[in-house]
Amino acid sequence: MTNTLKLSLAASAILAMAAGNAVGSTAVAAEGKTEKCFGIALKGKNDCAAGPGTSCAGTATVDYQGNAWKSVKAGTCVKMGGTLTAHKGNAKPVPKKG
Repeated sequence: MTNTLKLSLAASAILAMAAGNAVGSTAVAAEGKTEKCFGIALKGKNDCAAGPGTSCAGTATVDYQGNAWKSVKAGTCVKMGGTLTAHKGNAKPVPKKG
């Protein structure tokens, strides 16, 4: 396999992964109202945040980073163990029952 072909295949794979991530976030938004859920994103898998001390898409440096958020269906964040506001730390979220 030539280097050009290898590079082309690698670039295609990266674009496919990026498109998949964008579709996932868009699918949540298309379902209706959403909310920012802090502390549930895995390392490098957060959606974009704004403001001092926050990060932008894919820049969470640790799992469950308290100032990094994921967009989730409204009313589901706290049930998943996340918070609706940024917080310090990166403790693993504990889902709430009921």
